[in-house]
Amino acid sequence: MAKVSATEKNKRRREMTARDAGKRAALKAIIKDRETPIEERFRATLKLAEMPRNGSKTRIRNRCEVTGRPRAYYRKLKMSRIALRELGSLGKVPGLLKSSW
Repeated sequence: MAKVSATEKNKRRREMTARDAGKRAALKAIIKDRETPIEERFRATLKLAEMPRNGSKTRIRNRCEVTGRPRAYYRKLKMSRIALRELGSLGKVPGLLKSSW
């Protein structure tokens, strides 16, 4: 199991990203638009830099829903390989058969 603080921090980052997504997108659109004056684009860049870093989507870490493990994460199932194997052995993942020979 991952530390509770790590999973909570990731949850806060997800919430902050969802909250600030519109504002970030608007500022990035101003920055990328070559038709706007350079001063306005520079002001938009400074505003974007002032926003909290944890509001950026790249700061979110994919974590297992069961254990909180950050590595060996299957996006489709939202869990790690270890949790998948364990739940698959118990027959709790539909359509998954653990092979043995």
